[in-house]
Amino acid sequence: MREYNVAIVGATGAVGEQMRKILESRDLPVSHLKLLASERSEGKRLTWKRVGTEVEVLGADSFQNIDIALFSAGSEISEEYAPIARDSGAVVIDNSNAWRMDPEVPLVVPEVNPAALMGHHGLIANPNCSTIQMVVALKPLHDRWNLKRVVVSTYQAVSGSGQKAVDELMAQSEAYLADKPLDIESYPHQIAFNLIPHIDVFDDDGNSKEEMKMVHETRKILDLDDLPITATTVRVPIVVGHSESINVELSEPVDVEEARKILAESSGITVIDNPREAEYPMPLNAAGMDDCYVGRIRRDDSLASGLNLWVVADNLRKGAALNAVQIAEVLVRAGLKE
Repeated sequence: MREYNVAIVGATGAVGEQMRKILESRDLPVSHLKLLASERSEGKRLTWKRVGTEVEVLGADSFQNIDIALFSAGSEISEEYAPIARDSGAVVIDNSNAWRMDPEVPLVVPEVNPAALMGHHGLIANPNCSTIQMVVALKPLHDRWNLKRVVVSTYQAVSGSGQKAVDELMAQSEAYLADKPLDIESYPHQIAFNLIPHIDVFDDDGNSKEEMKMVHETRKILDLDDLPITATTVRVPIVVGHSESINVELSEPVDVEEARKILAESSGITVIDNPREAEYPMPLNAAGMDDCYVGRIRRDDSLASGLNLWVVADNLRKGAALNAVQIAEVLVRAGLKE
């Protein structure tokens, strides 16, 4: 079996760290792993297959002999270096927002639209974390009943904003409990013991960029350009795990037991749905896990064909690093990277 030279751009960040750990635990045949980051991390040693591997500074010459480049360093870095990596012969799988809505770039969730990888041009986009877990749950329902409308409210962990936000949540929590002043930097307001219905910037209509990402990316992934979708995204004071309350209207009335069975049999989904025994998905249980967890599956009696779902996933794994590695695995299995 052929082995591949892989690079991780942004290797010292939270998502880059998850990419490295996931690569170690899965079956992608990696011959050599190159860890790339900014000058601040130059010389830092990270463990790869029980051996210390030195972090190198990202540069224009970083991608010689690289087969697959996993990017997790933000849009500006991706806009500058992803084309360089592609032109050097690597297939780029980018976790930023830089290329997601480019019509020439596939936006892929392997459980949902792997066929979009056919005919790729060396650059593949990883969707937004909140979009990924939603479409994993929506696709089996759409295949059976056809989606007519989606309403989603998200409850998103601070790790989606990076390590600085995680540290700030911890510091604020300690200060709050000690009745001391709180430092506020990562968000417009205190996040400890609070909810903030504000993720990214707002447009003139009052929608946040995060909300519109979910709308546009879901339509592209599901190939449903006119699907009505509305989203409200909220930051919550937990470290890992995004939760979503999803209401769907389908083309015909839904049998709840059939919906539960279809979801339970779908790839990448674990159903936990026994609310009478207090069994339902929670971010505490989803942290560190690969599947999307679905529960609170019930009819929406306000509609003739409505269904409610509660979906939880680890935003650093399935919402980012794992999905990128899974894309690489599909490319290798399908012979789309030779």
